[in-house]
Amino acid sequence: MDIDNTHFYKDKPLFGLDIGFSSIKVMQLEHHGDQHRVVGYGIGAFDSSAIKDGVIVDYESLAQATLNLFKKNIVGEITTKRVALGIPSIRTFTHTFVLPPIEDSELHEAVMLEAEQNIPVPIGELYLDYSVVSKNDKTTEILTVAIPKKIVDSHLNFLKILGLEPVIFDTSISAAGRLFDQKEEHSDIPAVLIDFGSISADITIRDKTNVITGTIPSGGDTFTEILAKNLNVSKEEAHVIKTKYGISKSKKQDKILEILKPELDQLVREVRRMIRYYEERSGSKSKVGQIITMGGGSNMPGLSGYLTDVLRLPVRMSEPWQGLSLHRLHAPNENEKSVYVTVAGLCFINPKEIF
Repeated sequence: MDIDNTHFYKDKPLFGLDIGFSSIKVMQLEHHGDQHRVVGYGIGAFDSSAIKDGVIVDYESLAQATLNLFKKNIVGEITTKRVALGIPSIRTFTHTFVLPPIEDSELHEAVMLEAEQNIPVPIGELYLDYSVVSKNDKTTEILTVAIPKKIVDSHLNFLKILGLEPVIFDTSISAAGRLFDQKEEHSDIPAVLIDFGSISADITIRDKTNVITGTIPSGGDTFTEILAKNLNVSKEEAHVIKTKYGISKSKKQDKILEILKPELDQLVREVRRMIRYYEERSGSKSKVGQIITMGGGSNMPGLSGYLTDVLRLPVRMSEPWQGLSLHRLHAPNENEKSVYVTVAGLCFINPKEIF
């Protein structure tokens, strides 16, 4: 959603800022036609207690962590103060619905009525934006995104403290979808996108836009905590086990798979539900043909193969750095590459989405 867009101009650069559960990622790209050069990027950590239910509650510690990132951990440089900010999808309400043919003058009222009936938060407590996905003589398909005002306002206050200029707020799964459209070779085929964050997995059916979106409360850190508890090891040891062995073939495979299966089953059920809903709604016109995993939790060994076997669809992990020119900058280490999905997607925001 736009933030006071009359003050911004499309020829000015922006950088993506992704504030997650306990980490901050930034990236700035320079675009020349089909060429995209990384100007700067970096990642830093902060105490997760600085944010509660999506609302920033400790501005000082989060600001200090962000300043430390800019001073010590930027590869290259960030040359602008203009920000495209990602909001975790688990903190937002995304809804797609179909209306009968409707006049443009009546659309806003119809969207508000639909939102009131389907969002479990009073409309007055939300910032809500919507767009027309498709329109013909029989139906009008609408996509709405709503974010609690207290979350947005706390982030606006935070950016003001840092002297940064907010241009647009976007959900993490929307940013992931934009990156999919830009960088994936088969982006014309309807796909399930699964973005594994720290504490949740965002799931969407992507068919030129995010058609259906959902979230399950299980992410990369969740897997680590479950392994630590069941194997009676520290979180650090559990993280090593998860990233080294995962659920790939090894002496530990059966035990790890047994421990993580309830979480994986929850993920599979949600993916199946969303595919069924999408294909029933589209009839014989469109079928999901692929699954793309993204985010920090997607690099767990064996995950793509497991999902392929269970869901009977080709699964591959997205590479957010594919097609990006680093020029003379060194690349992030392999374990960090996948965490830049949201912030890379923010860098591909089209000026038309702002103006």
